[in-house]
Amino acid sequence: MTFGAKIKDLLLLVLIYFGFAQMVLAQNVGKNCFKTGADRPELYLPLLKNKSVAVVTNQTGLMQDKTFLVDFLVKNGVAIKTIFAPEHGFRGEADAGEFVKNGTDTKTGISIISLYGNNKKPKPEQLRGIDIILFDIQDVGVRFYTYISTLTYVMEAAAENNKEVIVLDRPNPHDGYIDGPMLKSQWKSFVGMHNVPVVYGLTIGEYGKMVNGEKWLNNDIQVKYTLIPMQNYHKTQRYEISAQPSPNLPNDISINLYPSLCFFEGTQVSVGRGTGLPFQIYGSPWTKNMPYQFTPHPTAGAKDPFLKGKLCYGENLSEHSQDLRALNLDWLLNAFNNYKNPQQDFFLKNLFFDKLAGTDELRKQIIAGKSAEEIRASWKSDLDKFQKTRAKYVIYED
Repeated sequence: MTFGAKIKDLLLLVLIYFGFAQMVLAQNVGKNCFKTGADRPELYLPLLKNKSVAVVTNQTGLMQDKTFLVDFLVKNGVAIKTIFAPEHGFRGEADAGEFVKNGTDTKTGISIISLYGNNKKPKPEQLRGIDIILFDIQDVGVRFYTYISTLTYVMEAAAENNKEVIVLDRPNPHDGYIDGPMLKSQWKSFVGMHNVPVVYGLTIGEYGKMVNGEKWLNNDIQVKYTLIPMQNYHKTQRYEISAQPSPNLPNDISINLYPSLCFFEGTQVSVGRGTGLPFQIYGSPWTKNMPYQFTPHPTAGAKDPFLKGKLCYGENLSEHSQDLRALNLDWLLNAFNNYKNPQQDFFLKNLFFDKLAGTDELRKQIIAGKSAEEIRASWKSDLDKFQKTRAKYVIYED
């Protein structure tokens, strides 16, 4: 064999080796890559075959390639009869609390029924002819964010009308820890339906399993519930979400700060609705000792923002880089202690603060001058008890 032929054979062996190595690497990457429930159609399309389907989704119902879930289902022959839309609407453009109208999806012609306003729970006539309700919404893992309440009402209506619920799971940006006061039963509302802490450390699919398993639906009924799990999801890792979950949570920083700052929605303090930094700043006209200034004005996501047109003094947290794994009470206490109007006016008179907290104890602790450490210590017993309940429904690496 000539020297040139030997070199040629050697190069061929090298190419074969690297080709094999690349194939093994690609297979391992395929096995280890992260996928949402929506990106695992091989698991749910067979369940939808020859079924009449209602889909509960919004602008976050996207697949990895940014295909809208509803469009993907239609393309694959799934018979979608109805789309149910949660708070903020099907396209996610409505303000918090804004009335969402029924309508028709212009692309597919499928009817859209709002599950916000007077019709938070699907009515029997709205489920007539439906076999399966498919749920796919990006949640943020905080008790007062209303998508878990929508899931609860959907599960309850499905159980009462003998329908099946399938949940396509998505990441929880506040997974891997639990924190905050436990909701007491007398404070149940649409911003808190269950006796869980503010941060409960479950994906929306796991949360639904807990609601069903603990018999938290009306009259202790249970629904036929199927969870399409994510692939290679880890609770302590943070994942890029498909789309902003609501108009005033525009980025990862706002989502990170949301559990701590949302308490301000029950006070005379703005959280930046009507600015370019919603849930990244806070302030009021009566906290003038604080350094940052802003004035809320109407925006696409806040058509009539709280404290509209009033100069507010507060703090800018938009460059807060720490990945919070606990509620930060310092900002709430700081605003209260700097509030120069009569302090009894700091909390809104409708006691929405107590609905958000799930108890009146936090408000009373703040008024009494308790420190953040003292307040946090008062949560420990309830959190320890909840952790035992939560552990029964965790399906991903904790």
